[in-house]
Amino acid sequence: MQGPVVSCVPNYSEGVDEAAVRSIVAAMQVEGVRLLDWSMDSDHNRSVVTVAGPPAAVLESAVRGAGRASEVIDLTRQTGVHPRIGAADVIPFVPVHQVSLDQCAVLARQAGAEIWRRYGVPVYFYEAAAARPDRANLEDVRKGQFELLRDVARRDAVRRPDVGGPGLHPTAGASAVGARRFLVAYNLYFDTPDVALVRAVAKELRASGGGLTGVKAMGVVAHGRAQLSMNITNLQVTPVSSVYAQVCRLAQRHGATPVQAEIIGLLPEMAYEQDSPWMRLLHDFDPATKVLERRLALPLPWPEA
Repeated sequence: MQGPVVSCVPNYSEGVDEAAVRSIVAAMQVEGVRLLDWSMDSDHNRSVVTVAGPPAAVLESAVRGAGRASEVIDLTRQTGVHPRIGAADVIPFVPVHQVSLDQCAVLARQAGAEIWRRYGVPVYFYEAAAARPDRANLEDVRKGQFELLRDVARRDAVRRPDVGGPGLHPTAGASAVGARRFLVAYNLYFDTPDVALVRAVAKELRASGGGLTGVKAMGVVAHGRAQLSMNITNLQVTPVSSVYAQVCRLAQRHGATPVQAEIIGLLPEMAYEQDSPWMRLLHDFDPATKVLERRLALPLPWPEA
């Protein structure tokens, strides 16, 4: 693609109803925006979409997706192992080419204002777009999830949205809209069903517990197996290979071994380490379709609603 390119990777709180997710993705079709990936996970009850294109067009695509999600997802009936506060739960803008992180933060602020204006869904800004230092971390914004936040936001000014509110949308909650650099969403499955073991590994691994810089991790049961679900957010300081090596060391102490891996969404070129031990656990990984910069040349067709 020529000129500035921004990616947006919205996460929606629906991973079971394919028709609903398909309608959200279809609503995101805007001229100039390329659909790079979309996937669903029934255990997490979550879907992840990746689009890229010119900044203004990607902003419009993200806003439309949030609007459609607010129409088809009812959080009062939704459950899953992944934390969430909204139907369109997180909407991060990511610089790809000729765009700075600060410019993406401006896009995030504009998108948040539009989501509230058009659809009445309040917005919290996080990471590089955060309006307050205590909202830079997404985990702090999502503390208590939808069920707690919908009550406390009306009573406690500290927890009120940055745009809209003071309460949340009754069924669509609130969206966390932000700007960040590339991250890798990397899940590992182990040769044991013991989720307590995996949670112990996650506790030692994640940055908030004194582990590796830029690593977020939680242990869950997914697809009937113990899964270590990770976001690796500082790839320059902590590459995926370092995370995998540390996971193996921690798991070995508990008598466990990772046996399968998956990437949610796309992998940035800077994280692609061909023939590395962590990538050998990925099944049928095709860099032409799973590396973001390469996928730009081979976009997916937009689905029909």
